[in-house]
Amino acid sequence: MNIENAKSQMRKGMLEYCVLLLLKHRPSYASDIILKLKDAELLVVEGTLYPLLTRLKNDGLLSYQWQESTQGPPRKYYALSPEGERFLEGLDAAWSELSNTINYLKNLRPEFHL
Repeated sequence: MNIENAKSQMRKGMLEYCVLLLLKHRPSYASDIILKLKDAELLVVEGTLYPLLTRLKNDGLLSYQWQESTQGPPRKYYALSPEGERFLEGLDAAWSELSNTINYLKNLRPEFHL
């Protein structure tokens, strides 16, 4: 198996959670989300992010508001909806469980049987 393919699949699985975590702090424009993900070393392109934002909005997890921009046309700022906040709480709990499982397995020491 190709490690890059495995890493790509892991990133795809985490992207929704990471976007929701970013929007928990403040409403953001799509380009700002991409920059913050890049800062966190999760590289995402617009062609991946926009469909995800649309799906999350259609699922009721995000809302958006148009804001005027000094650098061109109005921008769409995304924010967590109340349902999105509850969903993120569930993802936080799931991440905690997964993290505990991974840490347990990584630190498991072989037992020696005589």
